[in-house]
Amino acid sequence: MPHYRVSSTSTAPVTRVWSLLIDGRSWPRWSSGLDELIEERSSGLDPHGRDGVGAVRAFRTGRVVTGERLTELVRHRRLSYEDAFNFALKDYRAVVELKPTATGGTTITWHGTWRMRPGIGWLMPFILPRVMQRMAEDLAGYAADASEALDPTP
Repeated sequence: MPHYRVSSTSTAPVTRVWSLLIDGRSWPRWSSGLDELIEERSSGLDPHGRDGVGAVRAFRTGRVVTGERLTELVRHRRLSYEDAFNFALKDYRAVVELKPTATGGTTITWHGTWRMRPGIGWLMPFILPRVMQRMAEDLAGYAADASEALDPTP
């Protein structure tokens, strides 16, 4: 079964990274690979940015819309999801794990598995690891920038 495991480290604390991760509406702000959250194709989104287990988030990248269902949340530690609808992958499951660093930052580890669909599916082992590495790096960078903006100390 194809898989990926990527990681990135942020200077932001785990609480800041977690708040971005569980807020589906924030993903297009911090991810260079997502154009928008399609609310009419999503369900169970929390109006206060704390999406729960069972929420489906539909993201558009270019003309492609994929949906991900949250399957597990362990506060400040782990978010798991699976594909709700995806034209290129099937049985996609991913986990984002957060671990505090000794300096107060966060190590983000993102890993997933899937089965290929006929057609474009054969490309995914080459594309998905790079896409997910960029997602982890985007999250780490955005969280750090946001934390610095919130920190009143010079």
